[in-house]
Amino acid sequence: MAPSSIFKVNSAYVQKYVVKNYFYYYLFRFSAALGQEVFYITFLPFTHWNIDPYLSRRLTIIWVLVMYIGQVTKEILKWPRPFSPPVVKLEKRVMAEYGMPSTHAMAATAISFTLLVSTMDRYQYPFVLGLMMAVVFSTLVGLSRLYTGMHTVLDVLGGILITAILIVLTYPAWTLIDRLDSASPLLPVCVLVVPFFLCYNYPVSDYYSPTRADTTTIMAAGAGVTIGFWINHFFQLVSEPMESLPVIQNIPPLTTDLLVLGLAKFTVGIVLILLVRQLVQKLSLQVLYSWFKVVTRNKEARRRLEIEVPYKFVTYTSVGICAITFVPMLHRFLGLL
Repeated sequence: MAPSSIFKVNSAYVQKYVVKNYFYYYLFRFSAALGQEVFYITFLPFTHWNIDPYLSRRLTIIWVLVMYIGQVTKEILKWPRPFSPPVVKLEKRVMAEYGMPSTHAMAATAISFTLLVSTMDRYQYPFVLGLMMAVVFSTLVGLSRLYTGMHTVLDVLGGILITAILIVLTYPAWTLIDRLDSASPLLPVCVLVVPFFLCYNYPVSDYYSPTRADTTTIMAAGAGVTIGFWINHFFQLVSEPMESLPVIQNIPPLTTDLLVLGLAKFTVGIVLILLVRQLVQKLSLQVLYSWFKVVTRNKEARRRLEIEVPYKFVTYTSVGICAITFVPMLHRFLGLL
């Protein structure tokens, strides 16, 4: 940031602030980005393509569950975000959302500790080191929500507590999650119908906010990932993720060849995902605009329930399927596996 001050538009006034400590500013802005959906939609496919499909499947489903609970809880409680002034809000997009609980804190806690619990009996590494990394990651994201003025301490602690409870309650069912791909042939139908129903019947807000759209994106991505694993199993397209047994593996050293291969797989995957996202989004919007007789390129129309939920759901379900099924096939075709 070149200038020493920024003008922030919030409702009817302009807020001016001066950054006095750039270390904290960039640290917590970066930490806040680690809690954004964009990070997880990038990190989770990377985990699948380069680290362990077993971990990516479990992380994705827990992330989807935690985020849905958090988003719905916001709409039910309707607790406002911190008032500004006195705080300075550094983010604009989510200002229209309610505050309690902090879904950034929920997502960071869910991902870091699910990863810790899922790997401690699977890979050989110092448990204390893994615990410290999980605590540092979730703490940084939580503190970033205070620094950016988007949440109170209670919002962050509430998010962490809700996530801890959800992890404890769902832990006995994690082995069931690991075997979803071998479930009934009707699984894809259930995975599509139930999340779509939940998104379409999302709690009604007093005013428009991106909460419903973000929730639909997350739920659809989770549905697509689950269907992708089911397709892989049913049609035997790719090798199965290893069973969730106490298999101790050594973490391979990060060599130059491994790094280049990982970046190549990630780049190929992201490019294909972006192409699929763009194509499906454009087609789905055209169909919905035509069906509901809406003027094309009407951005306000995208916010209508009957348009926003279907196009988001179709788009990100396709993205999830592409990431799990078609990207690995492309990797194999290009000799990257």
